[in-house]
Amino acid sequence: MRRLFMLWVCMCALGATTVWADSDKPIQYKDLPVAAQRFVERHFPGRKIALARMDAGFFDKSYDVIFVNGDKIEFDKKGDWKEMRSARGGVVPASAVPAAINTRVTRDYPGIYIMEIERDKNEYEVKLSNGRDLTFDKRFRLIDMD
Repeated sequence: MRRLFMLWVCMCALGATTVWADSDKPIQYKDLPVAAQRFVERHFPGRKIALARMDAGFFDKSYDVIFVNGDKIEFDKKGDWKEMRSARGGVVPASAVPAAINTRVTRDYPGIYIMEIERDKNEYEVKLSNGRDLTFDKRFRLIDMD
């Protein structure tokens, strides 16, 4: 009987987790964290926003801003960017990319631009327009190339 009860508790917890973790909802731009709003206004001025949404996960939440042209920025719960992706061969604005990464890309790959950049607490992953992927550590040292 005890095993049956524990199985039931686990099933309920898993069901609640699945329902709660999938709660993406559209929000107003003004409902984004202030840091995210400032980032958009500084690095993407004049761009029309198609959708802003909050993704509420089980332990954390994040925010997405999707522009009319398909470009996308993902922010963490504090409003710090996690990922920037351009659509249809677009460019991530150089002003939005950490200066050391931007300098390295423009020096080593003239005429090539950054299409995507993603960061976590230890690395930055950069996708270039020539198809090459670069990985930098948190001190902006190049640690991998594909």
